[in-house]
Amino acid sequence: MKADVTVIGAGIIGVQSAVQLAERGLKVVVVDPGPAGGQQAASFGNAAWLSSHSVTPPATPGVWKQVPKWLRDPLGPLAVRPAYLPKVLPWLLRYLAAGSTEAKLRRTAAELRTLLIDAPRLHADVAARAGVPDLIDANSGLMQAYRTRAAYEADAMGWRIRRDLGIECQEIEAEELARRQPDLSRDYGFAVFTPEAGQCRDPGAYCAALLDYAVTLGARHIAARATGFRAEGGKLAAVVTTQGEIECTAAVIASGARSADLARLAGDKVPLESERGYHVTVEGGSNLPGPTTSVMIADRKVVITRLATGVRCAGQVEIAGVDAEPDWRRAEIMRTHLAGAFPGLDVTDAQVWMGHRPSTPDGKPVIAKARGVKGVVHCFGHGHVGLVGSARSGRLVAQLVTGEAPEIDLTPFAATRF
Repeated sequence: MKADVTVIGAGIIGVQSAVQLAERGLKVVVVDPGPAGGQQAASFGNAAWLSSHSVTPPATPGVWKQVPKWLRDPLGPLAVRPAYLPKVLPWLLRYLAAGSTEAKLRRTAAELRTLLIDAPRLHADVAARAGVPDLIDANSGLMQAYRTRAAYEADAMGWRIRRDLGIECQEIEAEELARRQPDLSRDYGFAVFTPEAGQCRDPGAYCAALLDYAVTLGARHIAARATGFRAEGGKLAAVVTTQGEIECTAAVIASGARSADLARLAGDKVPLESERGYHVTVEGGSNLPGPTTSVMIADRKVVITRLATGVRCAGQVEIAGVDAEPDWRRAEIMRTHLAGAFPGLDVTDAQVWMGHRPSTPDGKPVIAKARGVKGVVHCFGHGHVGLVGSARSGRLVAQLVTGEAPEIDLTPFAATRF
């Protein structure tokens, strides 16, 4: 089989890349053993946020002090499987160090802002071209709810950094919050609303629709797993898959949490981990109790979103690698959080899911040309900003492949930073 470009991965990063490449007239093959938007993929089960304001990494100054408490708390937002701790410890230490000072947070935030700015509009544009404009709400805004103003003020550093980057953050007092979120527990009396952000109404369907659109432009999807590269004179000649070779002169590594092995074969060692996340979804229509605007519950560290298919509560970080079986007790925690935030919602029959956030220790993706094999481009490691960051990431991939000048400075996203 021959192609101009092989995109390895049919998650949201891969399909956004495939769309941009196919729209430029290139012959594209997408390689993934599973379907785009299928339940096996992180792109199916994320929180559906187009959070252009999510510019600070998860680790912040002093967070290391909370880690022991979280690990002891059965309802806590972080779990590390003891047997996996020796392997992941170097990554965890770099993760904590990346957010250890406000100066580091500000630098990362400024860099991530270049990737995420205007993301809802970019998604709306590509969804319209793909014929699914209803799957993107670029004007919904997003909300973060706190129990008290004092709890918000304890979290003020991140909001101060966002405001300094020009992000509008509206403070909402208890009476207004009750009017805007009538089903939200009255335990929450303060919120911040970010009007520039948006949401996806069905992440799995959106991912599938983008691949379908790329196929109408001539792309092909091969149900196979990429295992390596064949190079000639240091230049890519083919991508090796379980279904044979695909001859091509360019390839994109966008295989999520399993990207590190392919990146190493292309000449770059990247510290990549799975921040395993869980969700529960109460299926049903718009009459279900739940959020009017997608909301993060600050003390519970979960995001609750009303989707086209129901109400979803997503979150948690479990560190256990990509091959360990799910611990469905983590999903039960999500069920508890959803019922606590929206007590009128019956969560008894909520559907459960687990997926893998592909995460680097500094909270920034790798978007760069590979060092070892000319023609290979990295685009993975988006962590908590995979969905929102995918639209511009796809554009950047196409620019790198075709030799166009990247629309943002990619130095902060280089694989060599590690």
